[in-house]
Amino acid sequence: MISLDKLKLQFKKILSLDAHPGHISAGFAVGVFVSFTPFFGLHTPMAIALAFIFRLNKVTCITGAWVNTPLTIVPVLAASYKLGEIMLGNKPGSFHVKNLEWSSLKGYASAIILGSSVIGFFAAITGYALCYWLICAFRKNDPALNEITHEMEVVGEELE
Repeated sequence: MISLDKLKLQFKKILSLDAHPGHISAGFAVGVFVSFTPFFGLHTPMAIALAFIFRLNKVTCITGAWVNTPLTIVPVLAASYKLGEIMLGNKPGSFHVKNLEWSSLKGYASAIILGSSVIGFFAAITGYALCYWLICAFRKNDPALNEITHEMEVVGEELE
């Protein structure tokens, strides 16, 4: 069972990482985008690969990839399908899947990929803004972190 104290400690570790808030937030945003793709089981490896390719914070990228939980997958898939069909100029039909295996989703693939890309993009922008705000708000309570964050924002990059 997940301990609430352990979760809070991990959250504080992420918020106090020694990096520019924009860099931390960018990793989170890319992870959020990945979490909305229909490639189940590949979200974490995709997040790690993108973090290495784009030199993003790996911890926040993986954390972002876990935003779309098993409780939200089916509603997000249905919304992605309907949005994708509308964007393709089709009338959305009924969305019935027996399971989340790719063989069951193949018939809906183009609409789901298009719709999930759009939803993921807007979720990533929201995730970036929220993460940036949380980091800055958290760091204001610690004078040392606040000073470092302020200097990073003035300089526009991480301090060596």
